[in-house]
Amino acid sequence: MTLYPCLFFLVLAASLTIRAADWPEYLGGPSRACFSPLDQITTANVARLRVAWEFHSGDAGQTQCNAIVVDGVLYGSTATNQIFALDAATGRELWRYVEPGHEFGSNQRGVTFWSAGDDQRVLFNIDEWLYAVDARTGRKIPGFGEGGRVSLRAGLGESAKDKWVTCSSPGTIFENLIIMPSRVGELGDAAPGHVQAFDVRTGKLAWVFRTIPEPGEFGYETWPPDAHRNIDTGGANCWAGMAIDRARGIVFVPTGSAAPDFWGGARRGDNLFANCLLALDARTGRRRWHFQFVHHDIWDRDLPTPPTLLTVTHGGRRIDAVAQVTKSGHVFLFNRETGAALFPIEEKPAPQAGALDGETPAPTQPVPARPAPFARQEMTEADLNPLAPNHAQLLAEFRTFLRGAWQPISRQPTLIVPGLQGGAEWGGAAADERGVLYVNSNELPYVAQLSAVPQGGAGGLTRGQRLYMFFCIACHGPDKKGNPAGGMPSLVDLAARVPRADAVKLMTTGRNMMPGFTSLSLADREAIAGWLYGDDGHGATGAPRAEPVRDSAFEASAYAKFVDRHGYPAQRKFLDAAGNPAIKPPWGTLNAIDLNTGEFAWKIPLGGPDGAENYGGPLVTAGGLVFIAATKDATLRAFDRMTGKLVWQTALPAAAFATPTTYAIGGKQFLVIACGGGKLGAPRGDRYVAWAIE
Repeated sequence: MTLYPCLFFLVLAASLTIRAADWPEYLGGPSRACFSPLDQITTANVARLRVAWEFHSGDAGQTQCNAIVVDGVLYGSTATNQIFALDAATGRELWRYVEPGHEFGSNQRGVTFWSAGDDQRVLFNIDEWLYAVDARTGRKIPGFGEGGRVSLRAGLGESAKDKWVTCSSPGTIFENLIIMPSRVGELGDAAPGHVQAFDVRTGKLAWVFRTIPEPGEFGYETWPPDAHRNIDTGGANCWAGMAIDRARGIVFVPTGSAAPDFWGGARRGDNLFANCLLALDARTGRRRWHFQFVHHDIWDRDLPTPPTLLTVTHGGRRIDAVAQVTKSGHVFLFNRETGAALFPIEEKPAPQAGALDGETPAPTQPVPARPAPFARQEMTEADLNPLAPNHAQLLAEFRTFLRGAWQPISRQPTLIVPGLQGGAEWGGAAADERGVLYVNSNELPYVAQLSAVPQGGAGGLTRGQRLYMFFCIACHGPDKKGNPAGGMPSLVDLAARVPRADAVKLMTTGRNMMPGFTSLSLADREAIAGWLYGDDGHGATGAPRAEPVRDSAFEASAYAKFVDRHGYPAQRKFLDAAGNPAIKPPWGTLNAIDLNTGEFAWKIPLGGPDGAENYGGPLVTAGGLVFIAATKDATLRAFDRMTGKLVWQTALPAAAFATPTTYAIGGKQFLVIACGGGKLGAPRGDRYVAWAIE
């Protein structure tokens, strides 16, 4: 007779637990493991998921946001970075923040929540500014910085003045600090990518870790003596976001490559702390340990994701670890406290032949012994897509490429496998309580080269030509003919098809496969239009366009100096005439890797039988499921986390290039994802869609 009361209290305890389940931080929590302990949705009942609510933002376009949920309120962003709060049970809008004059804000991957008693704040980035608003009203907090915002240039020094600085990923909270990632340029005029912490209450700068060290600081000798003054160098920034071990007070910061990309002659040396995982004291910014994944990066091999904190068993001991996935398709695993590698890492010889005059590639590069790479590391003639309609042409082109891991890029086309978008991309990895890591991967080779500078040098080109060569040439080519079969249209007859004003606007908003270049000023866009429309930067009436007083994205003289020395940096996907990858399938995969042993649990194509290019990460739950969208086919899928078997899928209103969120309210578990499309040629949408068991 006592069985029923016991069952009642067990059920009540379970319901109370699920009712309190939030998704309070980017990618679920401080570990960035994209794991939820919720288990109401299981492999047995996932087919009963039905749409619970939909939210139309009215702002269509690629939305990478992983929404957070705190106390029944969902916070997210739209395609152009309008910030909103919803009732997480119904999808009803509670408030929205739109910064005047920033209708083309850059895409954000999430927002940050902080609270202390009744003081509840949502923090987010628009352009160079970090904002703080009241979480209940969406109104700016006057006491934070100046009128509710602070500049991300605050701790970057004089060399960052008037240079492009923004942010794509949300900041990380530690006590009363928010530690901020950043995006900077990728040429020699880039701002430095120092890590900055701000006081959440006041906005005051609390500490700075310099990723390009100054004299007397560790790592200074790995750069030329003047690098810290931003002489032809910059970058080494964290753009992907961070993870934090709050109990230990350690923030884990992955950094990107040094600028300029593809050429390191002006920044000889290993270039610490570019391409590093930094373990910093979260209170002070002091370095505790670091590991560099690419020495002297000349392949744009940024660390593309936050690291993942998890616990594994090695040598019979439970170890708190940190895993970092890379664009090159590797997983590196470290002891969180000491930085000791949990699987051996070998410094392997890297090729030197083929480097341009003045370039000094690093003699070795680190490669983990385990796990095996989750993306292919090479491509041979036998790997060419056998179904390509122009197979013979691809074979002839392939034979002209320089090839091999860590092959320096030169003026001869160089094959990069995996391509410049990964391997792993910004969607990142997930990990469960068993120590299994789930990571989706791209399998698209790229071709990169530094093309020859026209006679007379870059200084003889118009501003519009120089801008085109940096922002547009990778997709539309030096001859402006593009690759229509691959979704990259010709621009040769653009004036006959698209009104000039529309083209200028599209450079910011993007459409189909074209991203929006929100960093470009109006003057920049007019200059590119001048080159495309044949009026040399003049308007449709022939009146000269005024040069801007400050160009936030691009300094023409610095770029002219870069290309005068080295050539135009060009990159493209290696595609066949049908627009498919020139490598045989699979073109995208989902992988489960047991980091206790370093062995793969399973590996499957993601996005259909051939796999597909994918952007956005996985979510893993205690209910035994891995949820992921990420592909152009506008489908959300659920896989059995033990076997990789597809157990459910549903059509989305638009492709979702975002990571899903799960949470519970009133005993009901929800699953939600942003469906914005707008990438890889996918139609655009404006919806967040939530599901629950009917």
